Amino acid sequence: MTTFTPFTVDQAPQIASYAAGDEKHRYIEIGQTEHRLHLINFWQIRPGARVLEIGCGQGTTTSVLAHIVGPDGHVDAVDPASPDYGCPLTLGQAQAHLSGTEIGPRITWHNEDPVEFLASGDAKWDYVVFAHCIWYFDSPEILEKMLSALKGRATNLVIAEYALKATKRDAEAHVLAAIARASLEAHNKAREANIRCLLGPNAIRESAEKTGWAFQGDDNVVPDVDLLDGSWEVGDVKGKHFVEEIDQHIQDDRVKTMLKSARDAVIAAAAKVEAKRPLTMDVWISKFN
Repeated sequence: MTTFTPFTVDQAPQIASYAAGDEKHRYIEIGQTEHRLHLINFWQIRPGARVLEIGCGQGTTTSVLAHIVGPDGHVDAVDPASPDYGCPLTLGQAQAHLSGTEIGPRITWHNEDPVEFLASGDAKWDYVVFAHCIWYFDSPEILEKMLSALKGRATNLVIAEYALKATKRDAEAHVLAAIARASLEAHNKAREANIRCLLGPNAIRESAEKTGWAFQGDDNVVPDVDLLDGSWEVGDVKGKHFVEEIDQHIQDDRVKTMLKSARDAVIAAAAKVEAKRPLTMDVWISKFN
């Protein structure tokens, strides 16, 4: 195999320009894109590759993958969410916009449950990508079902998920916010938030190895300040609607007290942040085959 040439972050503005949205907020997309270029460099995804992306959402990672694989590669992007999901742009609108760009022909969108998608065909891929999607799953069992179904269908399994640790002190509030949100979702039968299955690196690796995947290596990424997910998730837990969700959906007073105290811990940690905003926690990246 030829030597892998890393992709440089100076490609980020071009890739970010494929996304829908106004130019005023383009810097947000650039920050997301730069982060994903770091992931792809560790995974060493190459031009011409056939890629399956699980949990593609609006296509933030999809656009980077499609740019990298080039006209000779292809990305199958799978997500079970309704095309009407999302605000201000829906999932369907964002995906349709990407399809209309020069990278559009390299992407096939699959709006269906990933487990059902895998059961309905026999396609094979060079890489299957789980990029910041595992926490969206309803349970650890769903991850294991997917990993088991993918064995023999993909040559390489590559994963990126938050590491539940903060190298930078200003990212500690993000760790606490993730735990608080996941704790609420674990007790909320009407759960719809984006942190439902708070699997850490050790648990994810165990699931992969249990289903036959061989560990090839991992790394810890300390995100740049322009990756704003930490700030968003801290703001979510600090907001009044978090308390309203607790009062509306949780009946057990002990659980209510625990969740409101978890929110208090987030507020206290956020108050100590010295940066402009709470930073994003570390990211665990790994590869298996």
